[in-house]
Amino acid sequence: MQHTIVLFGAGKSATVLIDYLIKQSTTQQWHVIIADISKAAILEKTKLHPNTTAIALHVANDVTARQQLVAQASIVLSLLPPHLHILVAQDCITYRTHLITASYTDDAIKKLEEDIKNKGILFLYEMGLDPGIDHMSAMQLINQIQQQGGNITSFVSHCGGLVAPDSDNNPWHYKISWNPANVVTAGQAGALYLLNHNQVQLQYDQLFAQQNNITLIHGLGELAYYPNRNSLPYVSLYGLQSTSTFIRTTLRYPAYMQGWQAVIALKLTNTVTNYNTDGLSLAQFFIQHITNFNLKDVLHNLPKQVKEQLIYLGFENSNIILNKGTCTAAQILQYALEQALMLQPTDKDMVVMQHEITYTKANAYTKNPQKYLTTSTLILEGENAQHTAMATTVGLPMGIAAALVLQQNITDTGLHIPTSSSIYNPVLATLTGHNIKFKEVTIALI
Repeated sequence: MQHTIVLFGAGKSATVLIDYLIKQSTTQQWHVIIADISKAAILEKTKLHPNTTAIALHVANDVTARQQLVAQASIVLSLLPPHLHILVAQDCITYRTHLITASYTDDAIKKLEEDIKNKGILFLYEMGLDPGIDHMSAMQLINQIQQQGGNITSFVSHCGGLVAPDSDNNPWHYKISWNPANVVTAGQAGALYLLNHNQVQLQYDQLFAQQNNITLIHGLGELAYYPNRNSLPYVSLYGLQSTSTFIRTTLRYPAYMQGWQAVIALKLTNTVTNYNTDGLSLAQFFIQHITNFNLKDVLHNLPKQVKEQLIYLGFENSNIILNKGTCTAAQILQYALEQALMLQPTDKDMVVMQHEITYTKANAYTKNPQKYLTTSTLILEGENAQHTAMATTVGLPMGIAAALVLQQNITDTGLHIPTSSSIYNPVLATLTGHNIKFKEVTIALI
């Protein structure tokens, strides 16, 4: 059957997804329509492949054109900024069209859950890396442990988009492989998680002060993590109501954590105060900002390493002229990050994910159950600045799921995230063929 796939968004995370859709379109005789505000961004990725159509579209403003695309689609994939998903979602309900996105479910889409169910269509959210592959790999492992008689007492899941060791050449030990705006805003909502039966809530200014180090089993050395958003809803979604600890985290190198804690302390993520940047150098902005907020003592007391990180971002550079009109500190910070920390053409990024599951299991030789720790780890390096590990792990799950839906190998309907075996088993099996696979190690604990 001739199917039409419509993809909204052709940014950094779309590269590998578009490659996959084009390959599928060739073997399945499908048509792929890609809509983005920049037609050039689409054509750069499709290279005028005959099975593709590139359309310049402003999703919020070009309502009729957007709806016409959804109406002709067999399935819609969305890599739009999260606040725009609801526009496409409403159209998909109107035209009975399946929808897949890597973004989190939110209150707006949950209000439409009954409508989605009644239309008999599938809305598959959180179908990227984190969230996405984390859900699928965790649920598959959790079910395996439980089927073998294990009682899970602790679940900790780490995931991070990092720079590959061979491309790690700056004091932040980090390069940007996804949306720079998301780097600036990461963690601002704080975090809520379960630790030893107690709910723990951390505010933004506390997150990066937590120097919790873990050692990965593949020899990457110590990585630091900070708790990611609100972990608590996933306790029931994962069926782990009896667990004492449940934490989902973001991985970074320790130096990044120390540097970002200073960024917060220096109020560089402030989105309220405006600056006129015309004719203003990055160094002049920084001096003006420090003076406005009376932060000279904070700056003076920073460790030498952190000061070097700020210098690397250009905050002592008088030659970088902003000329961006009225901006907040957060917008200027984003600009500085984009100048200093973007992947260079031959740079490689790296995705690291690790689940740590502690559980007990009956022991035939003693009265007390034996305690175990299973560690499941994924490490994937990108090819270059275009075909990144981030784009691969965000895009491929969406593309694979779309193909499985169109081939009727996934027949679920309603609003879902990929926590059911009918979704995660076929997707994970296909991901393995793309070198996205986990290494598991189980040890007995005393």
